[in-house]
Amino acid sequence: MNIKKLRFSTSIGFSLVVAVSTILLGATTASAQCNELISGLREPLGTALTNQGNLLVSETGTTTLNSGRISIIDPNGNRRTLLDGLPSAINDVNEPAGPAGLFMRGRTLYVAVGVGDVGRAGPFPGTTIPNPAGPSSPNFSSVLSIQFSAQTENITSGFVLTTANQQALANGQTVTLSNGGEDQIMIRMVADFPDFIPFPLPAFAGNIQLSNPFQLLAVENTLYVTDGGRNLVWQIDLLTGSFSALVNFPRIPNPLFGIVPAGGPFLDAVPTGIAVAGDQLLVTLFRGVPFPPGTSTVEQVDPLTGSDTAFITGLKTAIDILPIATGDGTSYLVLEHASIGPFFGSPGRVLRFDTPAGPPTVIANCLTRPTTMTLDRKAGTLYVSEYGGRIVAIPFVP
Repeated sequence: MNIKKLRFSTSIGFSLVVAVSTILLGATTASAQCNELISGLREPLGTALTNQGNLLVSETGTTTLNSGRISIIDPNGNRRTLLDGLPSAINDVNEPAGPAGLFMRGRTLYVAVGVGDVGRAGPFPGTTIPNPAGPSSPNFSSVLSIQFSAQTENITSGFVLTTANQQALANGQTVTLSNGGEDQIMIRMVADFPDFIPFPLPAFAGNIQLSNPFQLLAVENTLYVTDGGRNLVWQIDLLTGSFSALVNFPRIPNPLFGIVPAGGPFLDAVPTGIAVAGDQLLVTLFRGVPFPPGTSTVEQVDPLTGSDTAFITGLKTAIDILPIATGDGTSYLVLEHASIGPFFGSPGRVLRFDTPAGPPTVIANCLTRPTTMTLDRKAGTLYVSEYGGRIVAIPFVP
């Protein structure tokens, strides 16, 4: 398993040998119930709320090529398809990889598309090589935009992206899909990141590092995208389409090296969730194998300079961050993929920090491998997606 590329396999080839108690000692608990809204989705990784009160969900796919999908889920848990046939393929650790993060602004939905089958496992553990057959889609490691009207959202039975459409997007063309009348969507490529870069290792000069966009956020005319493969945040100029790295996150020493039989001497950053608070960006660093408790953090990044400072520390596999503005200031919801470790054999949870220094309140600890969260303030509901295919609704009033 290589979580550095944001894969969430549960197949661990050895027993856990370190017993770790829950971190963040002193946390108080305000238990909230996880109510299942819907299940059976195709490994959901991203969610976004529309101005119609519906939840959009990105589904990374199945074992079938191009099975990525974006669904419309209403507050009662009814699902309709917005767009099917999005790029998805089995990656180098034998799991589906396709659509990931979502961000909705107005009537435009931005979609991060993950690494797909760009890479294959290399000749040594922890190494990666380019897929000898080439990727199955030219749209992997990219960001797409989808424009659709409120009418389309309310009436559509869905659209299907074809392989010809994927090639047209890669060629810079706008793809318009229509079911007649007002029921149509327009899709275009916002940014096409390099699929990989050379990343030679002492034992294997042919190693590569894959680009794996995960979550994204638009602020004015800039789109920020976390890349869990390259350990960085991209910034995209939405007016010109040009992009560059805003910040690169360094590796840190692995405190479990030599204790747990997995992982090397250093941990990768693995940036995942991203949000804005005031004039600063907040980015969750998931960290890499073996995911030692206490090493995951929320980082504060200056979007003007790219300077990076620790904001919330001592976490376990933090995968999303949500600032909550109230009359008393700002608090912060942090979503943990797992709460004790190493690895993922424990409940995921939502923590609330009234100050970055904590201690936090445990809002919910009834989650199974959660991936992202979206708050509907009007309904008082926090939606959390789970990698196994569920969306759960947690009552939450800021």
